[in-house]
Amino acid sequence: NTLPNPEEVRARLRALLEKARSADKIPWPEREARMWQTVFPNMAKWLPDEEAAQLRLEFEAELKRLAA
Repeated sequence: NTLPNPEEVRARLRALLEKARSADKIPWPEREARMWQTVFPNMAKWLPDEEAAQLRLEFEAELKRLAA
């Protein structure tokens, strides 16, 4: 049982955040968007607390912006 590599987790979360930031509407099918709402915060747990909290905050803000 190996733990996720924080660098890989960080890269994946940043890529998702960038995809959301550059979009005018939610860039995933509805089901996948719901999945990321759950998975993104869980993946962030593998990062230092402060960084994880910041990424979660930014991702949530983008989802709210895109849903508006």
